Amino acid sequence: MASLADTTLTASVATQVTQAKTRDIRLDFFRGIAMFIILLAHTPGNLWTRWIPARWGWSDATEMFVFCSGMASAIAFGKLFQSRGLGWGTLRISYRIWQVYWAHIGLFMVTLGTMLAVNAMGFDLRDYVGQLNLYPFLNNAEGNVIGLLTLTYVPNYFDILPMYLVILAMIPVVMGLARINLWLVALFVGGVWLAANLEIAELWQGGDITPLQLPAQLWFAEGQNTRPWFFNPFGWQLCFFTGFALMIGWIKTPPVNRVLIAIAAAYVIWSFFFSSVGLRNYGWLPEWWDPIRDWLRGARRDMSVLAHKTDFGLFRYLHMLALAYLAWVLVGPGGARLNAHVLQPVMRLIVKVGQQSLAVFVFSMLLARLLGVWLDETSTLENGRLVRDPLINAGVNFVGFAMIIGCAYLAAYYKSQPWKVRR
Repeated sequence: MASLADTTLTASVATQVTQAKTRDIRLDFFRGIAMFIILLAHTPGNLWTRWIPARWGWSDATEMFVFCSGMASAIAFGKLFQSRGLGWGTLRISYRIWQVYWAHIGLFMVTLGTMLAVNAMGFDLRDYVGQLNLYPFLNNAEGNVIGLLTLTYVPNYFDILPMYLVILAMIPVVMGLARINLWLVALFVGGVWLAANLEIAELWQGGDITPLQLPAQLWFAEGQNTRPWFFNPFGWQLCFFTGFALMIGWIKTPPVNRVLIAIAAAYVIWSFFFSSVGLRNYGWLPEWWDPIRDWLRGARRDMSVLAHKTDFGLFRYLHMLALAYLAWVLVGPGGARLNAHVLQPVMRLIVKVGQQSLAVFVFSMLLARLLGVWLDETSTLENGRLVRDPLINAGVNFVGFAMIIGCAYLAAYYKSQPWKVRR
């Protein structure tokens, strides 16, 4: 006889998959928004990065992307686990891991080759290979090629897809636990997150506590091989599986009421005072605010372990939940306000980018480096600094936006397999 949890799982997955026969515009819209923000954030020296979401609170576009990826994975894989069992579901996940793995390897090699070419072509305002800190790879290519292929060499900037690979590998474990009892899923996901955030204990006791992490520079010389992955998958899986659980029906959708809206808004406003925008000295604020700002900066340093990006700290999680709830309320049931928006053509472009998020993400990571070169070459040199022109910066950004939109439409065109004979 099937357990109550198994029955609940079957019913909830079936319900969610039925609802997902047509793509949810809200999911694709916010994934698309995240793609545009990620392009800006990865373009070196981009003036617009002063105002991206990361500057306004604890969480940023990474949380948006990972959370929505969890929801998308529930749609893509949930029905298969429910209808065909753990074996076939795991096989499907392994195929996706295979795709993402080679996307990661290809992205690294193409970006490295492109930056070497940019340096060789005489663009000497910067050392573009050094800007990505890739000389350690070139200086020990034999060991680091092995590290690259085994994910034991994970340089910064190339760390999001490896995180996603580990989280994807956790889906069969989570689905297997769900067949026994949903509380086991909560214990597993919560326990793994706690293991990645053991440094929280340093708030009330001394010592240096090492959390659950993966090595990012295993093949480096002794003493240089201690850096962990910048995005710790054991911490970030909480963000992913929260979205997964909401979409598959393990967590009920929260009601829309004034109390929850007020709580979410209050938390977002509170976090703003600890953000880089909130702590910025604008020059026109009254003098009595200076000691308050100094106290806020000190408090932010003291609480840094709770907002750590690498391990996905508690403050980031709560901020992501608050923003997700407010955004969900704002767009209306089923994203009705998005469909009714006067800028609906723009919405369609954003949604298309969200639907092709993997292809767009990989393309944008390379594109961002080239846009950075473009910005450098159109900047003026003042006192040894490259100074951006705001209008040129805006134009470069809009060209970048147009290119990732084009990438999304091209990826969708190839996925439609136009070479097949239609009957």
